[in-house]
Amino acid sequence: MTFRSARWMIIPVAAVSLSACGINSVPTKEEAAKAKWANVEAAYQRRADLIPNLVETAKGAAQIEQSTLEGVIQARASATQVKLSTDDLDDPAKVQAFQQAQGQVTSTLSRLLATVESYPTLASQQRFADLMTQLEGTENRINVSVQDYNGAVQDYNTTIRTFPDIIGAKIVHGAKPMTPYKAITPNANQATKVDFGS
Repeated sequence: MTFRSARWMIIPVAAVSLSACGINSVPTKEEAAKAKWANVEAAYQRRADLIPNLVETAKGAAQIEQSTLEGVIQARASATQVKLSTDDLDDPAKVQAFQQAQGQVTSTLSRLLATVESYPTLASQQRFADLMTQLEGTENRINVSVQDYNGAVQDYNTTIRTFPDIIGAKIVHGAKPMTPYKAITPNANQATKVDFGS
């Protein structure tokens, strides 16, 4: 076997060796996680777009607690001010700020939904019922999107920390772990309590 023929055999072996070192898998998994994050943002944007319609319908249909409606409007406004790009997903402080803003919307929506239960005329109106269904579906989409994102982040973070992918992750890509999304709304694990002074 000559040196020239041996050289041609080394190229496929080197290519296989490099592919096993995270050269391709690390950016592929990073992009998958970023795509999942885009789905999370889309779900939150859908909710932000839906809330003004929900609030206007609630205002027109019944005189429910003005402070609750104002709280929803303010929470939505502050949540839309906090932006998080895919480049910021490795910064836990920026992810936490985004989570807190969205958590405030979730909290105020819980109060709104609890208040609405006491107003049967409001809940019985078809348009309001449709919006509530849309809002519930949106919350479910957010939940699924967050779960998908966290799964992709776990996969990416595991890849960049395990052998042999860690070689390509650290040396070639300079990969940093991504931050998973966490529920940080105060008392999110407790059901909303409705008290009408009885």
